[in-house]
Amino acid sequence: MEFKPLTQFIDSITSWRIPWAEVLVMYRNETVFRYRQGYANLEDKMPIDDRKIFNLYSLTKIMTCTAALQLVEKGAMLLNDPISTYLPEYAEMTVRRILPDGGFALEKAERPITVRDLFTMTAGFSYDLGAPSIQEVVERTNGRVPTREFAAALAKEPLLFEPGTQWNYSLCHDILAALVEEVDGRRFGSYIRDEITGPLGMNDTGFDLTEEQRNRLAPQYEFNDGLDKPLRKDGNGYRLGTEFESGGAGLLSTVSDYVLFLNTLTHWGTSPDGVRILSPSSVNLMRTDHLTEPMRGDFNWEHLAGYGYGLGVRTHISKAASGSLSPLGEFGWSGAAGCLAIIDPESELTVMYAQHLLNNQEPFVHRRLKNIVYACL
Repeated sequence: MEFKPLTQFIDSITSWRIPWAEVLVMYRNETVFRYRQGYANLEDKMPIDDRKIFNLYSLTKIMTCTAALQLVEKGAMLLNDPISTYLPEYAEMTVRRILPDGGFALEKAERPITVRDLFTMTAGFSYDLGAPSIQEVVERTNGRVPTREFAAALAKEPLLFEPGTQWNYSLCHDILAALVEEVDGRRFGSYIRDEITGPLGMNDTGFDLTEEQRNRLAPQYEFNDGLDKPLRKDGNGYRLGTEFESGGAGLLSTVSDYVLFLNTLTHWGTSPDGVRILSPSSVNLMRTDHLTEPMRGDFNWEHLAGYGYGLGVRTHISKAASGSLSPLGEFGWSGAAGCLAIIDPESELTVMYAQHLLNNQEPFVHRRLKNIVYACL
C-alpha cells in the first residue's frame, strides 16, 4: 500500500479553499493510513489535531438508521408497519397536489407512511425547517423542541407526494429518531449512548458537549466566493432547539471516534472487540438498494451516479455509471460540512474523511478521494 497520492490530494485541497482536512483508512481492523493538514482555526493559525470535535451533520443518519434497525431486530417494529402505529399523529395525512393551472389543493393521502419510508426518504416530507408548524413548536416550547414534539409538529404539514411513490431528501431520519424514542421509551440520545456509542467506547460522540469537549470544538467555516476565502460560521442550523436530538444532522464527533462505528458496520455489525450492534443480515439490508425504478429520477445527484439508496445510505450498484474504483456494495453517506464515510465489507475497508466547511465541495472532493484510496490499496 502506497498512500502518497492521498497525502498529495489532502495537501492540494487544503491549499485551495478547505481550511483543514483529515482522512483515516482502516483495513482489516488496522489503521493503515492517517493524515491531516490545515488549520482548525484560520485566525489563530492553529493546526488541526486528532482530538478536534466537529459537526457530523448527515453522517448522523447512518447511526440513526442503525439504532432503528436494532429495534427491527428485536421485533419491536417492522419495516412495513405504518408509523401511525407508534406515532398516532401520522394517521391522517394530507398530500399537496399541483393543479393544471399551477395552483395546488390538499387531498387526503391514500397510503400510510411506513417505517421503511422513513429509512428510505420516501415518506413525502421536505427539508423545510421554516415550515409554519416547526416554527410554532420552537415558539411554544421556548426553544426546547423535544424530539418527540418536533415529530408531532411535522405531522401537521402536507406531504409533497404519496408515501412510498417518490424519493426526496428530507426530515425522514429526524422522525425516525422520534420513532426510536416512542418505541423504546428512552430519549434518542440516551438510546444511542446506551446501545451504540457506549458499548463501542465512543466517548466523544453525542448531541451535547461537556465543557471540556466544547473547548475542543473546531471552528466552522463557509467559503465566501466574493472575498475568495473562508469565513467563520459556527453553529448547526439543523439544531432547532436545546432538546432536539436531530437524527438527521445533530451528532458531533471526532475522526477517531466515528471511525469505530463505521468500522463495526464494515465488519458486518461486530467490532474488533466483539461488540455487536447489528447482525450481518441487517447490515446487508441497510446496503440493499431500495429504490424503485420510478424513484431513480429523483435520486439524481451527479456525484452519486451509479449508486442506489438503501436504509439511510448510498450503495454502489453500477461501476459503469459511477466510474468509481470501489466495489459494488460499498456504502456510506456524507455530511453538510464535508465529512464522508466509506464502508466496504468485501474489501474490509473503512474510510473516515473529515473537514468543517459549509458549501463543502463534496462533488469534487469525495469522488476523487474515493478513487485515490482504492488505487492506493
